[in-house]
Amino acid sequence: MMTTEVDKQTNTLIIGASAAGLAVAACLQEQRVPFILLEKSSQVGAAWRNHYDRLHLHTDRAHSQLPHLPMPKSFAKYPARADVVAYLEAYARHFGLEPRFGQGVQQVRPCDGLWQVETQDTCYQAQNVVIATGYTRVPHLPSWPGQELFTGSISHSSAYKNGKPYAGQRVLVVGFGNSAGEIAIDLVENGAAEVGMAVRHPVNVIPRDYLGIPILTIGIVMDKIPPQVADLLAIPMLKTSIGDLTKYGLPKLPYGPNVQIRQDRQIPILDIGTVKLIKDGRIHIHPGLAQFNENGVVFTNGAIKPFDAIILGTGYRPQVNEFLQDAAGVLNEDGTPQSSGQETAPGLYFCGFYISPTGMLREIGIEARQISAHIAGKG
Repeated sequence: MMTTEVDKQTNTLIIGASAAGLAVAACLQEQRVPFILLEKSSQVGAAWRNHYDRLHLHTDRAHSQLPHLPMPKSFAKYPARADVVAYLEAYARHFGLEPRFGQGVQQVRPCDGLWQVETQDTCYQAQNVVIATGYTRVPHLPSWPGQELFTGSISHSSAYKNGKPYAGQRVLVVGFGNSAGEIAIDLVENGAAEVGMAVRHPVNVIPRDYLGIPILTIGIVMDKIPPQVADLLAIPMLKTSIGDLTKYGLPKLPYGPNVQIRQDRQIPILDIGTVKLIKDGRIHIHPGLAQFNENGVVFTNGAIKPFDAIILGTGYRPQVNEFLQDAAGVLNEDGTPQSSGQETAPGLYFCGFYISPTGMLREIGIEARQISAHIAGKG
């Protein structure tokens, strides 16, 4: 269907139709602000659809719902990937949101007092633009010397679905983020002969629940006090629930998880079973990866070990700078937004880019309300 000139112009253009974009759209609709919602894929929640089978939310259902529509109580306490996808689909239906699919944004730039957004086949103009493409837009694919010599398989976690193809294999997961930890569990449960994790940097590990209370609930309280104080108060909890993992080869950060979130803008590892498997000797911790050889890898301590497969749990990058001309100076050197949930330049907003100690989906809801109220307040 041909897009008319009128269809190309609107008050607000939202880029991305996953959780953040849908939440902003619903909140703008409540404020009666006209908008167009663009999505490069063919369905809402594309990132969630493409994740590995075993994935569950690491934050509890009660704190993971978007504005104005709770998650069904029939969902598990920590909803599965398929349930999150179903929720996002239901969310779009409930509010009558109709994204324009197949619209991959190639450029966003100011033009004559408006914002111009160019896709592969259309040029849109709007008074406001909300970028809601998220932190997991582009897989981060580091490389190492000798990588081309390795005769086994190397893949990023974005291509991982389940551990069945790795049964009987020696597998190394590179990284120690939440996805890497869950993939390591999945590999063990699906019969991998050996599972290792290469951990280059010191980490913090926290329990998903403590005494039956979701850690997110505790985090909401802790967020109201200085992070250094919150970390001091958390020491007894971490000692009893996680213990000392350095004796298993896992390096620990010299500061706690709350300081880590504020200072490094990184989420600590939420343990959903990885720690027990490490303590039981079913997941082996190794130093960082230095280089490859034909049959395996060389670690930074000089140790050489054979592996059949390498899975890169090295995360993602938002890479907003691929399509946003940063004339307004709103991006950091690495291409991430300097702020999220507020107007960063006249008419320009980001949603879903703040690393929050109280959970990403909860933070998205807060930001969506703030952004829509600010846009509506312009009149």
